[in-house]
Amino acid sequence: MNSNEYSMAALESFVGRELGVSDWVVVDQARIDAFAQCTGDTQWIHVDVERAKRESPFGGTIAHGYLTLSLLAALAIEVGVIPGDASAGLNYGLDKVRFMTPVKAGARVRNRATLLAVERKSGGRAIVKMANELQIEGEDKPALIAETLAMLVA
Repeated sequence: MNSNEYSMAALESFVGRELGVSDWVVVDQARIDAFAQCTGDTQWIHVDVERAKRESPFGGTIAHGYLTLSLLAALAIEVGVIPGDASAGLNYGLDKVRFMTPVKAGARVRNRATLLAVERKSGGRAIVKMANELQIEGEDKPALIAETLAMLVA
């Protein structure tokens, strides 16, 4: 994507186009543990490394689904889904989320973002719908697919 062309005025011309792919991010045990502490979701499959090695069908701990979902915001910003001439991009919601493949502790993930739709609002605002695919390095299936909504403010 040419970031000089991608602007608030030109959003509609990018509908249906992939905006980019983020860099890889490691989802290590420290990140999983921090998320567990922050949310209170301390289920053993996420935080008990020894038990997960013994009992988990995945051979170790896995990231929370909502942890992987929460990574989309920063990875989408990295891709450049907020045009340079927008003053802000705010989470507006989700239309669809499917968790496809667990992310094992230590795996690397990245986001592939495609602009699906633009809805113009008053005051120079626009709601954009993005298709996000959180890919896992070395896996055929993504960790998740999600349609996210963002309010862009001019």
